[in-house]
Amino acid sequence: MLVLATLLLGGAWIALSATPAPHVPVSASPREGFAAPDFTLSTPAGTALALADQRGKVVIVNVWASWCGPCRAEMPAIQQIYDAERERGLQVLAVNSTVQDTAAHAEAFISELGLSFPMLLDTDGAVTRAYMVRALPNTFIVDRKGVIRSVIFGGPISAAVLQTKVGALLDEAP
Repeated sequence: MLVLATLLLGGAWIALSATPAPHVPVSASPREGFAAPDFTLSTPAGTALALADQRGKVVIVNVWASWCGPCRAEMPAIQQIYDAERERGLQVLAVNSTVQDTAAHAEAFISELGLSFPMLLDTDGAVTRAYMVRALPNTFIVDRKGVIRSVIFGGPISAAVLQTKVGALLDEAP
């Protein structure tokens, strides 16, 4: 009887004194109308570039990998828009999901396609996670104030779609 009473009292004490597990909020996927998660990544040459440093420009953040067919197919369109609009304040940050790729393959890809915009290496997957990339490519168009204005999952994106989305933002007053 004493053992049963001890067990009941012990169980009651544990139940009453237990603290609830802290609530861990789940971060929302980056989406239109919300600030773009900032990041700083390096180019293959070791130059660090931060998204926050691009304020005042319209930025295409494109997450890709060298083995991705749709990524390869859309890069010429991104280069075309970059060439046409960079003087008006367009920046492209091509974020290679290096955690799923290699820097050597990424550099060969950029060289083969003759791309001139900055390529950044996401070697630890931090940007891929922050932007909740589940499939490649993913493109985020960020306005001059750092707000995501368009999210494009998958690809390839056409030059016409990019021009429509980017052109409208470039036309807005800085």
